[in-house]
Amino acid sequence: MLFELPDNKVLYQALIDRDPDFDGRAYVGVRSTGVFCRLTCPARKPKFENCCFFETISECFEAGFRPCKRCHPVGTSADNDEVVTRLLCEFEAKPHHKWSEADIAQLGLDPSTVRRSFKRQFGITFLEMARLSRLRDGFETLSDGGKVVDAQLASGFSSPDAFRQAFARLLGCKPAELKGDGLLKADWFDTPLGAMIAVSDDRALHLLEFADRKALPAELARLRKQVKGDLGLGRTAPTDQIASELREFFEGKRLDFDVPLVMHGTEFAKDVWRELRRIPIGATKSYSQLAKQIGKPSSTRAVARANGANQIAIVIPCHRVVGMDGGLTGYGGGLWRKQKLIDVELKIARSKGLIDVSG
Repeated sequence: MLFELPDNKVLYQALIDRDPDFDGRAYVGVRSTGVFCRLTCPARKPKFENCCFFETISECFEAGFRPCKRCHPVGTSADNDEVVTRLLCEFEAKPHHKWSEADIAQLGLDPSTVRRSFKRQFGITFLEMARLSRLRDGFETLSDGGKVVDAQLASGFSSPDAFRQAFARLLGCKPAELKGDGLLKADWFDTPLGAMIAVSDDRALHLLEFADRKALPAELARLRKQVKGDLGLGRTAPTDQIASELREFFEGKRLDFDVPLVMHGTEFAKDVWRELRRIPIGATKSYSQLAKQIGKPSSTRAVARANGANQIAIVIPCHRVVGMDGGLTGYGGGLWRKQKLIDVELKIARSKGLIDVSG
């Protein structure tokens, strides 16, 4: 599991020492370059604050990092799946290429087989992985005040229209529709479970979602409509706060989140979301239990819909809701993320003595 790795200081020392014991067991993502490496990589060592560590190649890709061209980390991945290994190597060689199913077919591979293989390994398709990686470069260029044409070139798109369309599929609007001085600002940052997009104003967080969530464009479109299009790119204090709090959470140092929230939903949905925040860390509940606790025991299905409509992931912990038999139920960020969130919360709760170690 991801959270059985040593702490980041131990991993960073292994990176400095190029410790072969960690080769293939852990990887480092370097925020300043956007690449990920083996811990034995011979490249110049990054600063500690620019590093984040992962257990698997898939988590590196989910977080938006590209493979290093010096240490070729994809060589240790893919569970011996030749289709995945080959395409990851092709992607490493051409990270800015606009991949299509035609390209996959030209390599002598069946697009449907590729889709299934990547879904099984990473939870997203190869084409989605490539698109997210390229768009990240453009997103960061625009966030820094760059022009759309600069963002297009940074993303490797051959035409402004293609970039605008891809950007619109991710954020639900074209770059020109975003205001530089918008009331709400969107920004992108990394977590151990993948890149996340946060939207906030100067006072509070309005949205927090994984960048590959299918519902993200629709959620952003609704948010833009609510603020009459007053949405731009950039950072605010609440976005800095949630990025810092999430870092502490994944390091096992934080039980609760203090960032102020604005919840966009019906009063019923807000009641459900407030009840979700009352579930103790390390615990889970079913939809029917939540319905009873908000005083509406016959509203189990409505509770489930409200749970799925939550657009502030992790902070409003919809991942703590499970089936009646204790099994995992649907989660917009993917069941693998839900399981890992539950795992890390159990570890935190046990370390703080909140639940029995033998439980």
